[in-house]
Amino acid sequence: MDGVVLAGLLGGIGGLTRGVVGLLKALSLRRRIIWGYYAITVLVAIIIGIFIGIIFDFDPRLSLLAGYAGTDILEGIYKSFKVDKVYVKKK
Repeated sequence: MDGVVLAGLLGGIGGLTRGVVGLLKALSLRRRIIWGYYAITVLVAIIIGIFIGIIFDFDPRLSLLAGYAGTDILEGIYKSFKVDKVYVKKK
């Protein structure tokens, strides 16, 4: 299977898993379920899974985790590569 397709599929599975947890929570609290929002979050999980797969050489485990973690994983990766400000002291 093509790496991009596999990364997207696993990202989608991760997003579906996270979504099911959210659906169960909404049902237990008797809240209204917004199906459009659910579909969008799964679509975003697929996209995140693909991009994380591309960045990290299509590691299937990471694509699955990226789909589940959603945008939280993007923020963590950004923070891990972020360079702190460097101050130069004048003499």
